[in-house]
Amino acid sequence: MIYREVPKNNDKLSSLGYGLMRLPMENGKIDDQSAKEQLFFAIDNGVNYIDTAWAYHDGDSEAFVGRVLTKAYRQKVKIVSKLPQWLCKSKKEMHYYLDKQLEKMKIQYIDYYLIHSIDGPRWEELKEIGVLEFLDEIKEQGKVINVGFSYHGNQKDFSGIVDDYDWDMCQIQYNILDEEYQAGTKGLKYAASKGIAVMIMEPLRGGMLANNVPNEVRRIYDTGKTNRSNAEWAMKWLLNQPEVTVVLSGMNEKEHIIENLKIASETNTDSLTQEDLEIVKKAGEIYRSLMKIGCTSCGYCMPCPKNVDIPNAFHLYNAYHMNDDKKRIKMLFMAQMSGAVSSQSLPSQCINCGKCTKHCPQNIEIPKQLEQVKKIFEFPFMPVVVKVWKFMNRRKK
Repeated sequence: MIYREVPKNNDKLSSLGYGLMRLPMENGKIDDQSAKEQLFFAIDNGVNYIDTAWAYHDGDSEAFVGRVLTKAYRQKVKIVSKLPQWLCKSKKEMHYYLDKQLEKMKIQYIDYYLIHSIDGPRWEELKEIGVLEFLDEIKEQGKVINVGFSYHGNQKDFSGIVDDYDWDMCQIQYNILDEEYQAGTKGLKYAASKGIAVMIMEPLRGGMLANNVPNEVRRIYDTGKTNRSNAEWAMKWLLNQPEVTVVLSGMNEKEHIIENLKIASETNTDSLTQEDLEIVKKAGEIYRSLMKIGCTSCGYCMPCPKNVDIPNAFHLYNAYHMNDDKKRIKMLFMAQMSGAVSSQSLPSQCINCGKCTKHCPQNIEIPKQLEQVKKIFEFPFMPVVVKVWKFMNRRKK
C-alpha cells in the first residue's frame, strides 16, 4: 500500500480509503459477517482510513463499526465520520449528535470529523448557529482529533469555506467526469495549496465508470499501451494527482477490494504518461456527452414514500443512453423496476412530494427527471398491467 501524508498533522494515510456507505446486505440489513470479513481483509492489506457517517445505511453504518471493530483493529485505522448538519438547528444539537456517534461506534474519539454535505448557503447558516465554535470545542475536548467538511456546492463557494477555518482536510466529489463539477479540479488544487488534505468521494460515480461502460469509451481505453480495466483507468487518474490524499471506495465485493488494493499499491503520483492522460480526457468527454442525469446512487433520496427505487431508475436511464443494447436495458427495467417481482414501484407512481429533492447532494430535480425515465421505459397502461400482474401472482400463492 502506498501512503500519503496529511500536511497539517503528518498522518500517513492509505491512498485507498474504505467507504462504509454500500456494505453488503442481507434481508434489508447490513450483513455483519460478510462486511466484517471484507473490512478486515482491506485493513490487513494496508487500508487505514475508514469512512462512515450518521446517514449511511439508515443510521446503521456507525453502529456496524461499533459492533465489529475490535480494539486491535481500532488501533490500526483512522475512523472518519460526519456531523448530520441538516438535523442541527443549534450548537447544542451538534454536540448531541457527536456524542451519539461516539456512543454508537463505541469509541472515545473520532480521528477525522467532517461537517457533512454542505454548500455555500448552508455553511452561512451553520456559522450563524455556532459551527465554528463547535469545531473548536470538540477539538479542545478531545472528542475529535482533526476536522474537515464534505462538499456538494459550487466552485466559487468552496474556496470561501476553505478560507473560513483552519481545516485539516476536506472531501469532494471528483472523477474523470467531474473535473468542472462542484469543487472540481480548481477546488482540489486550491484546497491543497492551503495545506488541506483532500479526500475523494465517488471516484467511479457510484460504479457507473466501472460497469456498463459505453463502447466508445472502451474503444478509447483499448488504444492505450497498457491493458487496464475500466475501474483501473478511473482510479489511476485520481491517484496520479499529487493533490489527492485518499481515494474512497464503497467496496462490497472481495474482487473489487482486491482490484482496488492492487491499483492503490502500484500507483504513485505523476506516474501516468501523457498518452494515458489524453486517453482519460477523451473518455471523460464521451461520458459527459452521453450521461443524462448526474446521479451517483448515494441513496440519500431514499426511502421513497411510494417505493420508487430512484437511484436504480436513474442508473438504468443513464445506461440506456450509454449502451448500444437498449432492448436489454428495457428488459432490466421491467425486471427490476416494475414491482411485479419486488416491492418497488414504477417511476410514474411518484407523487411529487419533494422529500427526495431536499436530500439530493447533486441538486437533481428528481420528480422532473423521473418523468423522463417514465417516457423511455413505461408503455401506456403499464401501471395497470403491473397491478394485474401482482394480483395474479398473489392469487397463485
